Amino acid sequence: MADPKHLDQITERVERLLLRHEELQRTNGLLHEQVQALQAERDSLKSRLNAARARIDALLDRLPHPPASAPQATADTPSKDRT
Repeated sequence: MADPKHLDQITERVERLLLRHEELQRTNGLLHEQVQALQAERDSLKSRLNAARARIDALLDRLPHPPASAPQATADTPSKDRT
C-alpha cells in the first residue's frame, strides 16, 4: 500500500494546484474584462477620430481653391534676373 505520509503530500499538492487554478481563472476573467473595456474604448476613439476627420474634410472643402493658372512664387525659387 501507499505510504500515508506520501499520500498526504500528494493530497496537499493537489489542493494547492486546485487553489492556484481557481486564482488563475479569476485573474483570466479580470484580464478578459479589461481587454473588452479597452476594445470598447478603442472603438469609441476610432469613431471619434473618424467623425473629426469628416469635420476637417468638410471644412477643407469649404476653403476657397487658389486659381490654377497662377503659379505660386516661393522664396526658394531662383529669380530669372540672377545669373
